Parts: sequence; structure tokens; C-alpha cells
Amino acid sequence: MQASLLTTLLLPLALGVIMFGLGLGLGIADFRRIARYPRAVVTGLVLQIGVLPWAALGLALLFRLPPELAVGLMLLAASPGGATANIYSHLARGDVALNITLTAVNSLLCLVTLPLILNLALEFFLGAGQYVPPPVRKIVEVAVIIVLPVSLGMATRAWAPAFAARMEKPIRLLSVAVLVLLIVAAVAQAWSTLLGFLAAVGLACLLFNLLSMGVGYTAPRALRLPRRQAIAIAMEIGIHNGTLAIYIALNVLQNPLMSVPAAVYSLLMFFTAALFALWLNRRGADAVAQD
Repeated sequence: MQASLLTTLLLPLALGVIMFGLGLGLGIADFRRIARYPRAVVTGLVLQIGVLPWAALGLALLFRLPPELAVGLMLLAASPGGATANIYSHLARGDVALNITLTAVNSLLCLVTLPLILNLALEFFLGAGQYVPPPVRKIVEVAVIIVLPVSLGMATRAWAPAFAARMEKPIRLLSVAVLVLLIVAAVAQAWSTLLGFLAAVGLACLLFNLLSMGVGYTAPRALRLPRRQAIAIAMEIGIHNGTLAIYIALNVLQNPLMSVPAAVYSLLMFFTAALFALWLNRRGADAVAQD
């Protein structure tokens, strides 16, 4: 839960390189397709803003979490997806263009929705409202890490398509390597926190993660959206921006205990999302083999 050279410099740089690689596989047509079929964007936003906060509230009440931990879980639910969601979607062969669109739109919406949900949670669980300003600084950081490198990658693809095609496999391997490094570093850095609070909030975070990814995948499929879009939505709403939630808990609310759910969730989601991606790839391979 504390800043380090890895989290403040090396990790953003690595994520920026990966986002550049994702941009190499995207074109303007990918985003035009989303504009022509906006149901996927609307579905993802409705699930993120309209469903997940209620799910987090239900789990907080079900497990009778202490007030600060309950607020922390609500803060996590109100946080949008981030760069890691795009990476997992890429590895699971989801619609990365949809992921980037959802991240961009939801990051802008959370300037309003996050303070609103968080202030209501503070009032409900602690009985005293505390004004939470919009996290403009962190939204700008998300834009720099995601939008700018992806735009550069798309421009490179337009100017050098052969280079973009050659880089697709190396970038996918780099994505896996960065995720492994991130998991190891995160576990090592927050091991004592994980052990100390796993009993108190671990099961609630795990269920919230599984519920988020499950609903994110099954609801779009029930609405007959394409499988790649369902994968993108599942990753987008199942992999929350834990860094944003931790930042707000520590620097805005100045309550370290409220950052615990985001820290625990961030560790658990690396493993659950990896298993989910493997399962999706296996199902996809089985479907192709049966065709």
C-alpha cells in the first residue's frame, strides 16, 4: 500500500509499453464499430455504475464488515477499470478497443459517480459525511498511461503495418511477463497486510471479484453481445483500479484502513483474472475445434 520505485516509475513505464503494443493491433475501424453498436458500452457502464456498488453494499452487510472496511469496499466498487484490465482482455482475446473506450468513458464519469457513491457510503456506514473531491489527478494519470501510448501504437500501425504485425507476439509475451512481475512484487510488498486482514475482508473481496467478472461476462452474453465484447466487459468491471482506490483512501480520506479492501482485492484479482483468462481461452479453443 506504499509507493515504491516499482509502482511509481517502473510499472507505469512497463504498462505504457504494453499499451503501445495493444495500440499496434488496433485501428480506427475498431472504435467505429463500437460507435455503430453502442449496446456494449452502455451495458458495461450500467453494470459498473448501477450494479457493482449494490453488490459491494450487499457483501459488506452480509459479512458485517467494520465501517472503515465497508467504505473501502464501496470505494473499490466505485473505481473504474485500469490498464491491467486492458492487458487481461488482450490475453483472453477480448475486444481491447471496447476496453479502452470503457476505461476512458468510465474514468470521466467517475469524476462524478465516485465522489457521490463514496460520500453516500461514508454517510451510511460512519454516520458523518466527508466531502471527497473528484480524483482529477489520477484520471489524468490513467489517460497518460493508457490513451497516449495506445494512440501512438495506432499511429505506428497506420504508418508501419509490417512492424506492427511482427510485434504482436512479443508484446503478448511481455504482457505475461509484466503481470507475473506485478503479482510477485504486489504479494511481497503487501504480504503482511494480506495476512493481517485476509480473515476480515478476504472472502468478501474474493466474492466481489468473482461476482464482478461473472456478471460482466454472463449479462452481455444473455443480451446476445459478441463473445469478445463480453470478455472485455468482464475484465473491465472485474479488474478495478485498485491504485486509484488506495490513493483516495490514503491521500484524500487519510484512512489507511479504508485502503485495505483495495489492496487485498488487487492481489486476489491477479490470480482470479488469470484463471478466468485461461478458462476463456480454453473455451474459445474448444469452440473452434468443434466448428
